[in-house]
Order: sequence, then structure tokens, then C-alpha cells
Amino acid sequence: MNTTLDIDVLKQWVGRTERMADTIDAGRARRMQATLDREPDFAQGEELPPFWHYIYFNPEVPASKLNEDGHERLGGFLPPVSLKRRMWAGGRIEIERPLHIGENCVKTSTIRDVQLKQGRSGNLCFVSVDHAFEVEGRLRFTERQNIVYRDIPASGSAQPPGQPAPTDATARRTITPDPVLLFRFSALIFYGHRIHYDADYTRQAEGYPDLVIQGPLTAALLAEFGRDQQPKKKLKSFDIRAIRPLFSPAPFLIEARSNSDTTETWACAPDGTVAMTLNLTFLPDAQKA
Repeated sequence: MNTTLDIDVLKQWVGRTERMADTIDAGRARRMQATLDREPDFAQGEELPPFWHYIYFNPEVPASKLNEDGHERLGGFLPPVSLKRRMWAGGRIEIERPLHIGENCVKTSTIRDVQLKQGRSGNLCFVSVDHAFEVEGRLRFTERQNIVYRDIPASGSAQPPGQPAPTDATARRTITPDPVLLFRFSALIFYGHRIHYDADYTRQAEGYPDLVIQGPLTAALLAEFGRDQQPKKKLKSFDIRAIRPLFSPAPFLIEARSNSDTTETWACAPDGTVAMTLNLTFLPDAQKA
């Protein structure tokens, strides 16, 4: 299918739905633990950490149906946007009950909105997708996923200045994102976008200075780090905003600060600016049951 920026054509994808079923098996969860340099010890019945659902429900796209960049060709479930750079921009998770190892889950995805806007660097297309996750017909959690498409900037274009990170973090951890981490995570989620493992392509075709760290990987690190700040509370929801990319192999910080029922987390780039925020909301103690 030909790609386009005709908003009337792209809007025809609003309401399109697809369903996928998967088993939350221990094997993939243990491989995620190993990818994050932890002992792989997940067992049947254990709770899946927040945002680890991204290692499941991954489309099994034949190689002949991929674009040069490693993405699935657009025009199937996602609209055929002609802008070449695709970025995961964040979203929101609302939790009724977390998933557990061994459960069979159905994910229903629906295109909720497509918008075309003009940014400082040119055209931008925003696609919002809603995902609902059910086990035995009962809703476990929902996700609003935001995707943004843009043109690849001209060679030598300066990146807009970033927002300085907060200085009042009460917890922090250094992440060293070596290329093996990125490669293993891409393999784990069966995601072929070359900017995460092919440095030459990343620099020459998409204009990034180095390998790009996957947004869902950063979000998973932040979600787990934020939950660790209030381990006795039940997680209700969290909001994610991806602001600017992080690159391998430069180390970066994940930081947090907490109030009674909320924890704010952010990823701090080496230059001291915010790359991603993830803010968690917990149920008050009286509602934990």
C-alpha cells in the first residue's frame, strides 16, 4: 500500500481493531531478567513486573513484509503514514489486576485517533492506540499507546534544547546501555527496527549519533524502579512521556521522588536533560484489598 499524509485517508484507520492471544510464560520473563543482568528465577504464578507485557503479544511478521528499516510495512493495522521516522512517544496504563506467569491473555488493540500537526521540524503525525488485556474474559489492564511519525531531520540539524532534570531526586540508579542489552531486548520482543542494533544504518539512514535505546525498555526500567520505591503499595496506574532519545553506550540515570500515593520517575540523559518521565499512582492503603 502507498504511504500518504492525506489526513482523510489516514483517518480511515480510526476504529480498526486487531486481537492477539499469548501465554505469559516463565521462559520469556526469565530471559528478560537475564537481559537486565538478574538471576532468571521467575516461576509459575508469580506477578509479572509492570510494563513487562511488552515482551509478549509481538507480531510474527515474515521477513518479506518488513521495510528496509526493519519495521512491518504500514497499511495493515497501523495507518500508512509516509513520514519515515517512527517513535514510541509513551502513553498511560490503568491496572485492574496485574498479569501472572502462566496465564493465557487476550490483547485487543484499537486505533483511537490519527492527527496531523505542524512542528518546529516539519510535519508530525500522531497515532493513538488503545490496548485492552483480558484473562478469561475479565479486564486486567488497559494501555493508551502514543506513536509519533516525523521526517528524518536534515544532516547536521541541531537537536532542540532539552529540559533540565529535577535536582531533588531521593533515589537514583545508573544504567549502562551497552549494545548487547539493546540487541537482546530487540530479540526478546521480536522487534526488527535497525536503529537499536545496526549502528551504521542508525547514523547513515536515520541521522542518529548512535544506537537508540528502546523506549519500552527505558519505560520498563522506570516502572520497576518507581514501584520499588513503594513496594508495599498496590500500583494503580502510570503515565509515560518519551521526550528525547537516549543512546548506547552512554550511561544514563534513572531517578525518583515519592509522595504518599505517587512516585515520579525520570530518565536523565548524560547532558542533564530529561529523556523520559514515568509517574506512578498507587492505591491508598485503605484500598489495597
